[in-house]
Amino acid sequence: MDTQHDNALAHALAAIPGPVPPSGVIHVVIPHTSRFTVVGNHLAQHAELSLVAIGVGVHIQSLPAGTEVGIKTLTARFPEGEVKIACALRELEAHGYLRRTRVRLTRGRVATRTVFCNQPGAVLRGGMVPVVGPAVRSAAPAPTLVREHIHHVPEPEPTAVPEAPHAPVRLPSRTAPTQRRRPLPRPQALTPELRQAASALLADLRRHAEELVLSEEAVEELVPGVAAWLERDATTDAIRRALTADLPQPLRHPARLLRHRLTALLPPPLPGVHDLAATRRAPVTPFQTCDGCERAFRSHDPGHCRDCRAQYWEAA
Repeated sequence: MDTQHDNALAHALAAIPGPVPPSGVIHVVIPHTSRFTVVGNHLAQHAELSLVAIGVGVHIQSLPAGTEVGIKTLTARFPEGEVKIACALRELEAHGYLRRTRVRLTRGRVATRTVFCNQPGAVLRGGMVPVVGPAVRSAAPAPTLVREHIHHVPEPEPTAVPEAPHAPVRLPSRTAPTQRRRPLPRPQALTPELRQAASALLADLRRHAEELVLSEEAVEELVPGVAAWLERDATTDAIRRALTADLPQPLRHPARLLRHRLTALLPPPLPGVHDLAATRRAPVTPFQTCDGCERAFRSHDPGHCRDCRAQYWEAA
């Protein structure tokens, strides 16, 4: 398969008209006919946005209108954690691409409305009517789009970034899954001792399984999950066995696997001494032999049964 790909790429490079640059990237441009999104260079080559923010912005722009783009949904779709995704969304908000507002629904419910603008500079300059609709283009005739003015104007960009003369980047669209990932467990109190023990256990995993080589950032994100196990009196050997047993081959995302196991296999807290104590049985009244008729009856003191006591009372 690799040889076929190399041959196809060599033929494509040979078909490029004109001189080929001696260094740097060489573009092999094949026009799309369906399932593509037009992304401006002001976003794809933004000088102040991080690479994660640019990727999140391109992904949101490629989604159909109405798709969920919250932090939980994006974290379930991509290997980056909630912290990185949240920072990327804040970057997009700061540069005018994203706008999140709280709106009140019926029956007192509150929801977050997300508005993504593909050209914040054009909205600020005015003269263009924004269109609310899907960002994905197809070869079929486009349906009539509903035009609607956006009342919340994004904030202006701190500095204007000129567009490069290259053609806009066109990327295939993706649809975010609906399945949401469970949050990583956290201890009631993340003490310095728990943090140190959890960090050391995670960094030591590669001694027991060479596939589990974690970055410092991944260790920092997984520390609360291991601390929750330690807080529930799980031994370090038990945690290590749970995290290193039956690893899939090949293991492509060790941090994501460890996060899943720390969440799905979290043991319950150990029961207390009083919970394990045997339940006490109710005291049993012993049997006695009646002094009159010699029948057995229950009583704490010897004497006569109920029938004999009744006869004596009548005689008296």
